[in-house]
Amino acid sequence: MKDWTYENEQWTKLPTYLKHLPLFTRHTDITSMVLRFLWSIYLQDFCFRFYIRLKVTGQSFHDLRKQYPRLLIISNHASHLDATSIAAAVPKRYWLDLYIAAAKDYFFSNPLFTFFSQHCLGAIPIDRKDRKGEAIRLITQLLTELPRIWLILFPEGTRSKDGKIHDFKRGVSTFAERTQTPILFLYIDGNTKLWPKGAMFAKPGKLLIHVGPVVPPGPIEGVYSAYKTWVKTINPDAFADDEIPTVEDDDEKSGL
Repeated sequence: MKDWTYENEQWTKLPTYLKHLPLFTRHTDITSMVLRFLWSIYLQDFCFRFYIRLKVTGQSFHDLRKQYPRLLIISNHASHLDATSIAAAVPKRYWLDLYIAAAKDYFFSNPLFTFFSQHCLGAIPIDRKDRKGEAIRLITQLLTELPRIWLILFPEGTRSKDGKIHDFKRGVSTFAERTQTPILFLYIDGNTKLWPKGAMFAKPGKLLIHVGPVVPPGPIEGVYSAYKTWVKTINPDAFADDEIPTVEDDDEKSGL
């Protein structure tokens, strides 16, 4: 497959894994709408009600929706539960504008995963080895041109092995500053206990999502500091030994 030029939006040249994104879709994708609605019912009304008992505390997503049609939603990341639990916390009526920045090598690794990621998660594929900045251009374009989009990002770039919060990659600040998109803080409490890295399946139990403040775009050092200050009011032991945000590493150019 040839490299995609994001300035050229010819449908015939668009990779299959991007055809579910509203910026490129020529028509209303009824299949995606129906599948995402059914998935939201399964996720919210069964999985995160009976198997995993999800509780959301803090700001109301309804109030946030009125004030912020475009948001970058960031959270700690230590489990495969994280993306789906955040989606389960967001009311169904907003799901068509909810997207997740997802690792292309995992969520788009085979036809089944690709179909699920496209139509149920609204996943935006991110190549973690990208050196051409295509992921940055794609997300920047979506945040700039879509009237409504809530985009979930995990600024640590990968799941934490020890359950602690580690330094942030600067991608979230790159996206926020280039598009003037505010950033919403979330903190997931209990994710490591229920589904730690390396485990095959999640265990039943309680999961708590704290919905925190919205901060303006700014350098990653400031975002990390503000997030750390807020999370420590909830869990003083949430962070690994003091680190500074990463500004030079292998994942930087892919915006993770």
